Amino acid sequence: MLELRSLTAGYDRRDPVVRDVSLTVAPGESVGLLGPSGCGKSTLARVAALLHRPDRGQVVVDGEPVHGWRHRAPRDRRTAFGVVFQQPRLSADPRLSLAQIVAEPLRATGRAADVPERVPELARTVGLGADLLGRRPHEVSDGQLQRACLARALVLRPRWLICDEMTAMLDASTTAALVAVVEEYRAASGAGLLAVGHDRVLLERWCERTVEWRELTGATGATGGSAAHPAAE
Repeated sequence: MLELRSLTAGYDRRDPVVRDVSLTVAPGESVGLLGPSGCGKSTLARVAALLHRPDRGQVVVDGEPVHGWRHRAPRDRRTAFGVVFQQPRLSADPRLSLAQIVAEPLRATGRAADVPERVPELARTVGLGADLLGRRPHEVSDGQLQRACLARALVLRPRWLICDEMTAMLDASTTAALVAVVEEYRAASGAGLLAVGHDRVLLERWCERTVEWRELTGATGATGGSAAHPAAE
């Protein structure tokens, strides 16, 4: 179970963007978090993925409270999460080829021996041809780069997937393809999913349960609107 308990978080302690929010994702469950741009949902997603320390509250994984964040988290805890962000060009090193981007987590965790098998396997899974793997981010489309970022998120076989506006910059066909990859992985692995977005139709079709941001915070007003920018959330 992934539990977010009474979290308050942000980038300025005097004005947090997330205030006293709680949410749970059960193993194998898919939960959509629906909210407008700038509401704080991307910050909550980063906390859930152990990438941002909250100011108050707890993240509890399988009954154990989290005490370490980012690289201070134990390796087995840190690698249990796979994350895909909204803007692939901000989350991928422009100096690396797509193959190197997919392989990054393996090399970082001492599993370089798995690269020759896992990288081609994941490339096929996400729909990247072998001819693209040697290219760098500026030589491919946003959709192709996001496919590589999804492969990177899956390469360590995570138990939890956090997709933060993963498809916001993609066309309909690429969106459908990447959602299908995520669902095939979850069906095979039993991984839980937190999908963050502003597209109600997509989240309600994709996820078993969709939660509106205003339900978590008690805020009023309609959800929806333009795609959220991670820096604003």
